Amino acid sequence: MRINKSYKNQSLKLDILKNIEFEIEEQDFIALMGPSGSGKSTLLNLIAGLDKPDNGSIFFSNNDICKMNSKEIARFRRDYLGFVFQEYNLIDTLTASENIALALTMKKYNVNEIEEKINKIMRILSIDKLSNKLPYQLSGGERQRVACARALIKSPKLILADEPTGNLDSKTSGDVIKLLRTVNQRFEQTLIMITHNLEIAQLSDRIINIIDGK
Repeated sequence: MRINKSYKNQSLKLDILKNIEFEIEEQDFIALMGPSGSGKSTLLNLIAGLDKPDNGSIFFSNNDICKMNSKEIARFRRDYLGFVFQEYNLIDTLTASENIALALTMKKYNVNEIEEKINKIMRILSIDKLSNKLPYQLSGGERQRVACARALIKSPKLILADEPTGNLDSKTSGDVIKLLRTVNQRFEQTLIMITHNLEIAQLSDRIINIIDGK
């Protein structure tokens, strides 16, 4: 990719990303670091197709997502991306297994397939005992594991994690990152993670620092 991104109003142009250029190999585990406001989240949004750069290209498997229309972008996110957020983004009125199942509702699996996939991913992530619990009954680490299961269950090629340990204590943060590392290796999935924590970032394959949009 090589991209630029700015935001404009009537009197001001704010350059967010300036000639950002790098490549990520399949199965890489990449940490994005930089101070607040440096453009990390903007970059993640561009990779996810949630926003478009001013100019440049972002290639995913030889397809430029910047040239995709809205339907193609929606299909790209549905079929190839998994998301893990700092705030977990679980639905309070759904159980852990129901939250995980949401990721499959758009992919037209039958009920038996969904149940089999949920049981398998929950066993792998050691959260099978949480199946019928609501989010308020879970610890922060347990909620993040459920969120990871939701991201993984549709077998995405790329996982985008935005400060996945931001609300967790140091021990739980370490557990979650080890989990993501295991997922990266076991399922051969590419992972891009934003973090402010250098110790967490050092568990990745490569650290990309963004400072002042560069």
